[in-house]
Amino acid sequence: MSEASSSLAYRLRSLRRLETFACLAAVIVLLLLPFVLPDFYVYFAALVLVTGLFATSLNLVLGYGGMYQFHHAVFYGAGAYAFALMLTKAHAPLWLACLCAPLVSAVLGFLIGAICVRLSKLYFGMLQLSLGSLVWAIVYRWYSFTGGDNGINEIPLPNAISSTTGAYYLTAVVVVVCLFLMYRIVNSPFGKIFQAIRDNPQRSEAIGVNIRLHQLKGEVIAAFFAGIAGVLYVVVEGTVVPDMLFWTVSLEVMVMCLLGGWYTFLGPLLGAAVIVGLRTFTGAYTEHWSLILGIILMALILWLPEGVLGLIVKPANSKMELSAETGRK
Repeated sequence: MSEASSSLAYRLRSLRRLETFACLAAVIVLLLLPFVLPDFYVYFAALVLVTGLFATSLNLVLGYGGMYQFHHAVFYGAGAYAFALMLTKAHAPLWLACLCAPLVSAVLGFLIGAICVRLSKLYFGMLQLSLGSLVWAIVYRWYSFTGGDNGINEIPLPNAISSTTGAYYLTAVVVVVCLFLMYRIVNSPFGKIFQAIRDNPQRSEAIGVNIRLHQLKGEVIAAFFAGIAGVLYVVVEGTVVPDMLFWTVSLEVMVMCLLGGWYTFLGPLLGAAVIVGLRTFTGAYTEHWSLILGIILMALILWLPEGVLGLIVKPANSKMELSAETGRK
């Protein structure tokens, strides 16, 4: 084995050890937060986790699949409404509502995806935006079933998760499990093919990859995890409103992916923490917090087009690729 190959192997082992240590440290921090922070900050942490899961589900198809997902919020809101309606209208057990709500989002993702994957890039995004807006309009106007613009309030939740601490721990556990599953999906053969379609769809199709089928699968998977995020939002907030399905929410979560780094796995989490923090803390002092967000976004486009984590990850990957190429020579 050459010196360059040995150096590359050592860097990869060091990176894996660092990732393992960082994951363990993050889990410990998540477990200890309710013991050291007031209830408001525990609630804030839970909201960041929910939004981070939502943003990461979008990044599956946006960053890794290259699909113009302009209305991802429709799956987020569908999961939240399905969960709330099963508890308030059908009086279903909590476990059944938790299982069925993400499946409703996945089915909706399949229906919308089956129509939209016939198109590509911008046309895909515009058609999906139109269909998502249609779903929002139905929810917004159907007063007898969804509550219309009033939403659904006073959702019955067990005492164990109705408190701030209980909701936080449930959210933390579910988000960690979902992130682990999505990480495995991204690094699976399906995930690698998905990224190949993003980078070069013509070459992928030439070697026999069914592009539409893989994009449809990605759409369903992303919708499923967005539905889980919608369920957790109801647990944390105790209510659901039709604004969750509005297109501006999709735009906001897309900004989270761009801000953190849409070609990185943890970038959307970082972007969610920044956006939710701006909305929560800056919004307490001014109604124009979106102006600050706009300035940050302009600076991001000019100086960090690949996001904050993208700036860190890309040079590291480039160095490892260069070392591998040198070793092969």
